Amino acid sequence: MTATSPQPATSGTSATPVTPGASAGRDRLLRAAGWVSPAVGLGLGIWGNREPSAWTDEIVTIDVARRSWPQMFELLGQVDAVHGLHYVLMHLVGQAFGGLNEYTARVPSAVAVAVAVAGLTWLGRLLGGPRLGLCAGLLLAVLPTAARYAQEARSFAFVMAVAVLATGTLVKVLSSRTRGRWLVAHAVLIALLGWFNVLGLLLVAAHAVTVALLRPGRRVTIHLLAAQAAGIAAVVPLLILGSRQSSAVGEAAPVTAGTPLNYFTWLLTPGQDTLPTAPKLLLILTALAALALLVMRRHRAPSLALAVGVPWLAVPPLLLMAVSLGHPLFAYRYLLFCLPALALLLATAFTVVPSPLRLLLVVLPAVPLVASHLAIRQPDSRPWDTHAVIWSLSTRDAPGDAVLFSGARCGLIANAFELAFTNRPDVGRTRTAAEAGALDNLPADPDLLRQRLAHTRRVWHITCTHLSGDARQAATRTAAAQKEALARAGFSPIHHHKARGMDITIEQRPAD
Repeated sequence: MTATSPQPATSGTSATPVTPGASAGRDRLLRAAGWVSPAVGLGLGIWGNREPSAWTDEIVTIDVARRSWPQMFELLGQVDAVHGLHYVLMHLVGQAFGGLNEYTARVPSAVAVAVAVAGLTWLGRLLGGPRLGLCAGLLLAVLPTAARYAQEARSFAFVMAVAVLATGTLVKVLSSRTRGRWLVAHAVLIALLGWFNVLGLLLVAAHAVTVALLRPGRRVTIHLLAAQAAGIAAVVPLLILGSRQSSAVGEAAPVTAGTPLNYFTWLLTPGQDTLPTAPKLLLILTALAALALLVMRRHRAPSLALAVGVPWLAVPPLLLMAVSLGHPLFAYRYLLFCLPALALLLATAFTVVPSPLRLLLVVLPAVPLVASHLAIRQPDSRPWDTHAVIWSLSTRDAPGDAVLFSGARCGLIANAFELAFTNRPDVGRTRTAAEAGALDNLPADPDLLRQRLAHTRRVWHITCTHLSGDARQAATRTAAAQKEALARAGFSPIHHHKARGMDITIEQRPAD
């Protein structure tokens, strides 16, 4: 495709002639209906967001965002600078809400998903008209993976929102005669993309493929390259600082032959164990069938939508898989910013297939989508069921009880849920993570632990079991050493409860 100024194509054709007045009225109606999509996205993000238990990463967010400015900047100078912008934003949210808890920490992500939905509605209009915009935005709003990360107190929903807006500004640069402001906006959004998550810059490679396909002309290409270079340059300080903190990067699963299918499945329904096989398979097959129909009827689809959507969906995961062959980094959540591309392509398929097939494409995935939405809102749908810990404490606690944590960042549960652990000292901690300027609490040495156990009658021994390989081995060693210390102090287990990612044991010793 060659064009100096690619123009949006209309989506699909109509067998019935439409008068200009009726067409304009229909477009206005579709544009007005486009506001429904972000409202749906926001509603699904807020609905039930108190139910899922906060897990490791969210607990870190809550703990770090509650720190003072000096404490936060001390931490970011040592570790986790790549999430610094998100922590700063969440700190401001906590100040605005008068505190940060599971609900208030997740609401900003729901707002970010709503922004992504509104942005995709706008982008769809640019690429194929109001109907494509409405379908794309609404589809992104109802996809369970979008809702799942709308209820995650991390930066991934923000990355997705910025990626949509950055792609929209790319299209405006390619199709508008007044490009100056859009070039500036594009550069700023690329910088924000990198500051929220450096792996979001993989989108720039997808944009490069789009530009290569559209061939907008040398002048436009040079201007785009300059804007993207400026955006990336603004992220260089973070890249330098982050490279010195690479030890803070968690482990990622190795790339295998099944990774592409697992990635595609995750885009449709997050968490491989949150949905039974049959509905998950129906959802996958419906999506694949829609994409196959789009390939067969691609001549009826807006060429600009394909040139934007296909690279956006395929290039970032392929690059990340290639990099991960040497240095494992492939984690699905890092690629959430590609989810709008899938919604865009599925919506494009919906607009070009015959009407009977449209009904089928709506009906077939309805039950799996509802089932997935219900599944991701269960208390144990996250890697750690911290609600089980708090519930156990509230039903079985006794005056004078202490707690003892084992497992990477497990002790942060007490930091994040201070009310639940009031008057329950952590005998395995000397300083909190905030006091130590770190992500983890500073553990007590064996002598101090022994002294504290000597003055305690009952201990809640809480072990976090859902951990990466190295952290799991370290947690196993820590738990074994703690159990030995408890046994030597005369403690024996009187109650045990196993929850998702958690082992909760009440240890007690006879009264003196």
